[in-house]
Amino acid sequence: MCGRFTLTAASEVVAEFFELAEAPDLVPRYNIAPTQMVPVVMLDAKDGRRVMRSYRWGLVPSWAKDPAIGSRMINARSETVATKPSFRSALRRRRCLVIADGFYEWQKVAGSRRKQPYYIRVGDGTQPCSQAHEGWFALPNRSCSPFAMAGLWEHWNSPDGTGVDSCAIITTQPNELMHPIHDRMPAIMPRRNFSRWLDPHAAEPEAVVSLLGPYPAEEMKAYPVGTYVNSPGNDSPECIQPL
Repeated sequence: MCGRFTLTAASEVVAEFFELAEAPDLVPRYNIAPTQMVPVVMLDAKDGRRVMRSYRWGLVPSWAKDPAIGSRMINARSETVATKPSFRSALRRRRCLVIADGFYEWQKVAGSRRKQPYYIRVGDGTQPCSQAHEGWFALPNRSCSPFAMAGLWEHWNSPDGTGVDSCAIITTQPNELMHPIHDRMPAIMPRRNFSRWLDPHAAEPEAVVSLLGPYPAEEMKAYPVGTYVNSPGNDSPECIQPL
């Protein structure tokens, strides 16, 4: 699964990477958790340009009676996303990219009930962070290089007319790097496939499900971090500090 991630990359770096017309207003976040607002990229319905929106993490289907269902649907499995009622409509019509520059996963410790958190990133970590956090990108395992996780979004209307925009992150089988840590990983979308994933004319599942395989292990890095990250209330550079 994917239950926590980070986004600390500078706004201008994110804008360039996702080819956004304007740099988004972002602040460094080191421990993004379910039910929080997360940045997603989608196509503007009016002009077809890529735009960033903030959606609540935890997808609420349009037919749901209670938005609380979203807390249980933070992830969609790539193997069943095309057939599961909660996600199949969104896969056809409402795909997005969830912006991150790292994510966490917890490895079971043999012979113990303890779990060791790991921080996982994509790339070599050479992209500059925001100037306010220069001291952290000097770490050898530090990365501020953004990447995209395949996502789905929905709009839900309550009986009183209040709307909720929400999203889920798609997960897939682990690659060689992730396999010893966890049996799932987010479906990281290569930049070359952004347009194809967001294409509103690609409505048939077969046209996009093939894009949801595991990301190449050789292009990722992982290292253990402390249990400080276990609490969603902790949101500071200490979360990604290597052990």
